[in-house]
Amino acid sequence: MEQAYLETTRNVYKDAAENPNVGLCCTTTPIWQLPGLSIPKRMLEMNYGCGSTVNPRDLVNNPRILYVGVGGGMELLQFAYFSRQLGGVTGVDVVDEMLEASRQNFVEAEKVNPWFRSEFVNLVKGDALHLPIEDNSIDVAAQNCLFNIFKHDDLKKALQEMYRVLKPRGRLVLSDPTCEQEMPEVLREDERLRALCLSGSLPLKEYIKMITDVGFGTVEIRAKRPYRILDPANYATDELIYIESVEVCAIKDPMPADGPCVFTGKTAIYFGKDECFDDEKGHVLLPNQPLAVCDKTAGALAAFGRNDIFISESNYFYDGGGCC
Repeated sequence: MEQAYLETTRNVYKDAAENPNVGLCCTTTPIWQLPGLSIPKRMLEMNYGCGSTVNPRDLVNNPRILYVGVGGGMELLQFAYFSRQLGGVTGVDVVDEMLEASRQNFVEAEKVNPWFRSEFVNLVKGDALHLPIEDNSIDVAAQNCLFNIFKHDDLKKALQEMYRVLKPRGRLVLSDPTCEQEMPEVLREDERLRALCLSGSLPLKEYIKMITDVGFGTVEIRAKRPYRILDPANYATDELIYIESVEVCAIKDPMPADGPCVFTGKTAIYFGKDECFDDEKGHVLLPNQPLAVCDKTAGALAAFGRNDIFISESNYFYDGGGCC
């Protein structure tokens, strides 16, 4: 039997499809400004995400793209901008009204984007826990401010489904709220607050562990931003609860024998007198050349106890390159 909170979520987004709610997620991420891309006003009003899952470096070589939880279709349109092929992008949603709203928005998008055709996007009824997609068939899968709604077992299932449909080396791009404080149980069990992407927020380390536990061998933390405050005057909490949004890319790499590689923005800098420092594990540091390193490599380098290697703290912004 389906859990009641999922039905509440459906109702919230059914209403959001029929009556666009500009402040529903209150994203702080600037909307992509790209040559020849115009986003219809209603699409912008239905931007129910907490960040962005569209990154050009993920979208090379005509990837097959899956987006789960279509919203008003804005990120589907952005993905299609890079794909521009019939059926190159698939959008899956469980809410009929949201699928229909996206269809209507694509008609408007065609009027202001000469390059765009609605047929570039294939809209499919289905849910994140039982994706109507073949195994190992997707290059880039994405979701924005959806998975944080799920409780533990359902979140695990949703991640397993994304892992299942991705090709080897495929990428799962996620944007979700996270919270390092203990969320009061009364808020965590509030079905509407969970549906509104607030009370289901997990600590970042727990969120990452959920991702790596299903098999993703590499995880990149690409951005972390302030998102919301839950305050005692308006919510059942005795203290201010600070929520951040995080953008993550998980790659379906083989799991290393010593555990996943998680990039949180750490950098190693060697400033010694030798030509380089070689840890004999595939990591070569050149003098005064910053190298992005995963947390695992950062720990291993620190364990050498050298006074000529500097390891920066995590800044939760990773932009490619690195040790792995």
